[in-house]
Amino acid sequence: LMDHTYRVGAMGTVEGFENKYYKGRRPNGIYIPRYWNIDKASQSDKFLRGFGYQGGGSRTGWGSGSNQEAFGAEFKDKLMQPGPWEFFITGFAECLPYHENKVSLDTESLDKWGQPTLAIDCEFKENELALNRQIQEDAIEMLEKVGLKDVIGFDNEHEPGNGIHEMGTARMGQDPKTSVLNGFNQIHAAKNVFVTDGACMTSSSCVNPSLTYMALTARAANYAISELKKNNL
Repeated sequence: LMDHTYRVGAMGTVEGFENKYYKGRRPNGIYIPRYWNIDKASQSDKFLRGFGYQGGGSRTGWGSGSNQEAFGAEFKDKLMQPGPWEFFITGFAECLPYHENKVSLDTESLDKWGQPTLAIDCEFKENELALNRQIQEDAIEMLEKVGLKDVIGFDNEHEPGNGIHEMGTARMGQDPKTSVLNGFNQIHAAKNVFVTDGACMTSSSCVNPSLTYMALTARAANYAISELKKNNL
């Protein structure tokens, strides 16, 4: 069972551009691809694999007044005006596929229909924590070098699952003895059942897997239609 680490990065203030606003102008955020452990020059002795960044910029709004000791009409009028520009980047790091990170059935805890509930054992380990430390360190360095002010790093610790990029637990493979799904996301032991989410993944990479799930689903659906026409399902 795997998920990407999340909520680690840095943010800062961008000076100027006070006559600009982001609504109606900014089509999307930014992405910084992985750059650690991709060749000999980028090898790290601190961790395996790597991470990518997502980020974006916007102007602060009325929420900035929540930490101010102020009141009255002037204060309210000030909150109606956009504040300074802020820019952030947050990293998504790969989680290694640990055998002990798993989902099993808890026969001692039953649901209202008398069926076993799920027992989830999953945690980020030292490699993921080392990646998070590098994410924050690099993020601070990048934002400071491009001239942002008041740069601060953040590491809002979280558990697997918060990244919503769950992967693993029903691996894809050719051998029914060592895998749950075949190459078309079809369960070896139940030919009329297809599992097309992230369960088939045996590693997590560091990129958003959603498009991969869509591609797997499209391929599985096409295969299922083909097999149905052959009366194999």
